[in-house]
Amino acid sequence: MADTDDGFELYDLRVEVTAPPGGPIYCGAKPGDYFEMRGEMIHFPPGQGFSIYSLAALLPLLPAKQRPTHRNDWMTSDAEVACPDPNCSTRFRITRTGLRRFSHAQTTAVPLPKD
Repeated sequence: MADTDDGFELYDLRVEVTAPPGGPIYCGAKPGDYFEMRGEMIHFPPGQGFSIYSLAALLPLLPAKQRPTHRNDWMTSDAEVACPDPNCSTRFRITRTGLRRFSHAQTTAVPLPKD
């Protein structure tokens, strides 16, 4: 009997701005600013913006952080990303907040390979 489950799981993420007290901030962020990622969708709180340059630094890491990783993998343990401006003291903390289940058939038109 063929396996008909085409499901997979991704972590939901929260990316929050942190900064040392009194540290210079040049990216327009404020400590506590955040966005959440659910599946491929980024959700910002109403009225809150986010620097396109900061977002560009984070984007390559987010899909990898969404996927289950080995406990010894640095992607599992490392959670902070520096602001791309070397003079800015902000960091962006990426936290896995829960697992969400998706269906292959609902996320792509490419069929699963037949066994």
